[in-house]
Amino acid sequence: QVQLVESGGGLVQPGGSLRLSCVASGTIFSINTMGWYRQAPGKQRELVATITSGHRTNYADSVKGRFTISRDNAKNTVYLQMNSLKPEDRAVYYCNADLAVRANYRIIKWGQGTQVTVSS
Repeated sequence: QVQLVESGGGLVQPGGSLRLSCVASGTIFSINTMGWYRQAPGKQRELVATITSGHRTNYADSVKGRFTISRDNAKNTVYLQMNSLKPEDRAVYYCNADLAVRANYRIIKWGQGTQVTVSS
C-alpha cells in the first residue's frame, strides 16, 4: 500500500518562509508527476505546483516567483519551498503523486494534508 506523508506546515508571519516535504512510501514501481495542491476554507482545492520525474515544473500564477517545487527521486520525496508568504496563502496543503505500483498500473495518491497559516 502506498502512502504520502506531508510535513513542515505551521504558523508563520506574513513575509516569512516555510518548507513542506512529502514522502511517498510503500510498494512503488515508479513516480511520474508529483505536486502540491491547497484548499482554503470555503474554497475548492487548487493546484499550487507540479514537477515531473524529469524535474519540469509548473506553478499557479499566484505563487510564481515565491514558491519553488523540487524533488529527490532517490528518496521519493517532493518539497515546496514557500517564501514571502501572504495571508491568502493560508490553506491546507496536499501532496499528490501520479505513480505506478507495478508496470502499467498507475494510481493517483493524495496525502492527508498539512495546515499552513500565515498571520501576524
